[in-house]
Amino acid sequence: MRILLYNPDNGVTRNFMPHLWMFLLKALTPPGHEVLLIDGNAQPMDEHQIAQYVREQNVGLVGIGAMTRMIAKAYRIADAIRATGVPVVMGGPHVTELADEALGRDGGPRHADAVALGEADETWPQIVIDAVAGQLKEKYAPIDDMGKERKPSLKGYPVIPWDSIDLDQFNLVPKSAAALLRKVGEGWGTFRIVPVESGRGCPYGCEFCTVTGFFGDSIRFRTNESVVNELLLLKARARKERGQMAVFFIDDNFAINVKRTKSLLRDIIAAKAQVHWVAQISANLLRDEELLDLIAASGGKWIFIGMESIDPANLKDVNKGFNKPGEYAAVLERLAQRNVYAITSFIFGMDNDTSGVAERTLAQVRAWPPGLPIFGLLTPLPATPLYKRLETSGRLTRPKHWQEFIPFAMAHTPLKMSIEQAHAEVKYGWEQAYSPEALAQAVDSLSDQPLGYRINIFLARLCFRGIYFPMMGKMAWLRVVAQNRKTIFTLLREAFFGRRALPTNPVAPDAYGAVAAPDVPDEASV
Repeated sequence: MRILLYNPDNGVTRNFMPHLWMFLLKALTPPGHEVLLIDGNAQPMDEHQIAQYVREQNVGLVGIGAMTRMIAKAYRIADAIRATGVPVVMGGPHVTELADEALGRDGGPRHADAVALGEADETWPQIVIDAVAGQLKEKYAPIDDMGKERKPSLKGYPVIPWDSIDLDQFNLVPKSAAALLRKVGEGWGTFRIVPVESGRGCPYGCEFCTVTGFFGDSIRFRTNESVVNELLLLKARARKERGQMAVFFIDDNFAINVKRTKSLLRDIIAAKAQVHWVAQISANLLRDEELLDLIAASGGKWIFIGMESIDPANLKDVNKGFNKPGEYAAVLERLAQRNVYAITSFIFGMDNDTSGVAERTLAQVRAWPPGLPIFGLLTPLPATPLYKRLETSGRLTRPKHWQEFIPFAMAHTPLKMSIEQAHAEVKYGWEQAYSPEALAQAVDSLSDQPLGYRINIFLARLCFRGIYFPMMGKMAWLRVVAQNRKTIFTLLREAFFGRRALPTNPVAPDAYGAVAAPDVPDEASV
């Protein structure tokens, strides 16, 4: 049987890497079946196109996984596929919490023939067997003999055949630029960011987060050997293709057990399995100097830190009081000293936020080493403690906001500002942090570093800018290039001709009595 595993986009913003669940289920599929993968972020399809694809490829079963922000698109795609007569199984955090919605038991239309609740490592093979026999059940859940949910051990983690999986759809290098990049620098014809997990679960239970509810509060880890072998496989493929491969460790908190993380990083170094990697680590765990040394030595380049707020009262409200805003600057400085930089995430619209929160946050961000700030709105996801609290207090304005996804739009009323003000704060944060002036300042702040680091921060900022300002097409990219032309010119000039030396003598006034400015990029208009 041919099986299609499909991950939808939300129609507005696109992820920069594929989702791991598709590759994991492909590896867990019983022998004798062909598994096709489509990620809507890499291969956008509408309902007509996906239905046509299913018919043309003679697909017999479709699995769809989606987070809440993608679920509306997932339902539309599922409806189109089911209309062709092909059964659809849906899973993921949203469907796990709202299975009746997917099955049409809440008064709405039915979107799925079956749902996989929780982690599907154990149930997926049985789903495939039942589909072949035409005996799909409505619900599949990993339940033990006592009727309690069973979490899969990661000790026997399946080998994902990264050496043979078709990854063409996930190449981040545009086809139009591939030939040029191969000439400029060998090994840049392809660039992929691949998701890898080393563990699951989180004990923190932040009020707005779905991770603890879905994966549980006890941490399960893969063996070090399993992770190292996977990195070696990815590294070998990149070398064979003369391309670039980076890894995003998708663990909710990669260093939740610092002793274990150090052990893994040492094994990566010993096996020469270093690849450039990104991981999510909370700020409170980045006080350990030895851990930071190992992060840098093992290939760590970016750390995603959910700072959420610079206000301790906000953090306490959402059960994230272990974050200490007074430590943020020191944490980022320690990382930067090792040429590791941070993706810093902030949430506006919290109960203690007032008008001007974006500028107050940016004032601190500007004083930190350059990184990638991200701004979002507090979002009540179904079944989270936050959703239940807001529902009880009557503050939800769009109780089923996921049925009509609107990016950067609130679904509840903040306490100390209006919804419109919260929206304005997020817009201001993105506009100021990713303006041409801000990009030039970030590049210039690394003037004492090699050119590669400045190019890295510039390209990363351009890409992350697309989260709020999607660059869907050549004209959008051309406008961004034009706005940042002076910074681009400065970097290109140094790449081809070297850095221009500054004068050794004191700077003399020019003919008009003004002091000549050093050769740095000036401000470009927005």
